[in-house]
Order: sequence, then C-alpha cells, then structure tokens
Amino acid sequence: MKTILKSLPILLLAQLAFASLQAQQKVQTIYIERIIALPAEQVWAIVGEDYGAIAHSHPRIVSSQYINGSLKAGEGAERVCNFNEKGTQYLRERIMSYSPESMTLTNQVFQAGKFPVDPELTKAVYKVEDLGNGTCKLSFDFQYRTKPAMMGSLMKGRFTSLLEDYFIAVEHHAKTGEKVNKENFKAIKKQYT
Repeated sequence: MKTILKSLPILLLAQLAFASLQAQQKVQTIYIERIIALPAEQVWAIVGEDYGAIAHSHPRIVSSQYINGSLKAGEGAERVCNFNEKGTQYLRERIMSYSPESMTLTNQVFQAGKFPVDPELTKAVYKVEDLGNGTCKLSFDFQYRTKPAMMGSLMKGRFTSLLEDYFIAVEHHAKTGEKVNKENFKAIKKQYT
C-alpha cells in the first residue's frame, strides 16, 4: 500500500505532463473550397500532377522544384517552394498520400525556413471533385501549428487569404496557361472577384 501511495504523485505528474504536451500540440485548421468552371482533370493536372511546378500557379511562390531525387508527383515526392529570390523563405514539402483516381493528395511540410510553422504538425489535403458539366470543386483542408503556438489564431486570417489567392491563381493558370506571379496577380485577381 505504501508503494502505491508513493507512486501516486509520480503518476499524477506524468498525467499532467502528458495533458500539457497534448495541449501544446493543438493545431489550427482551415478549410476552403472553390467551384471552378473547368473539368476536374484539368485542375488536377495543376495541383496534383504538376506538383513540383506550384510556382506557376501560386502568386507568392517565386520558384519551386522537385528535390531529393523526386522526378514527378506521387507518394514520397518532395518539392521546395521559395517565397523570395534568395531562397531564405521556403517550405520543403512531401506527398504523404497520393490518389490520382480520387484526385486527392496529402502534403506534409517537413522543413520551414523562416516560417513560423511546426513542420511535424503542418499538412494539407488537396482534393479536386468532378461536379459534372465541365465544373469541379477544388478544396484544401489545412492543419497547422505555429511556433510560437499563440500565433496560430493570428495567422489564420493571413493563411486563409493566401489560400484564397492561390485558388484564384490555379483557376487562372488552368484556364489560360499563363504563369501567375506577384507582378501579374493583382490584375488577375480583379478578373475573378
């Protein structure tokens, strides 16, 4: 009985530490979607098949490319997304699951240069759904954790705006083939809002 009583404080401390760790691991989520008047396969070709060339359809990414031996989209493929010319603001990402049949992929950040996100807890599911009549729905289910964690709520609006701009850019790139960048996006956005 004495052994149990002596162990009780240790067990309580362990439970508190575990509960504290779980609270620290809380993530923020953002879900956005956009209906696009294009066939699903055409949009999937950009967000799924052309995974390494996201810079062609993202207004904030200056350059992107496959890395670590990746040559095409698929499970395990990796890319780097540079947000400035120097390459000091970047995300390195990996496809964790990839299904061309259902037009979905899960993308995990594994390195975040100068971005306040926790790579282990930052991922997104891209999905393109065929709605028939040459239209589709592009959706993005984003889970992230910032460093420090208290910035998570503050960053939510900024991330949401960035993702909405990305969806406009994807639609424009799919319709026209024009590469989207910081310089031309303001004029492009006016056409879609």
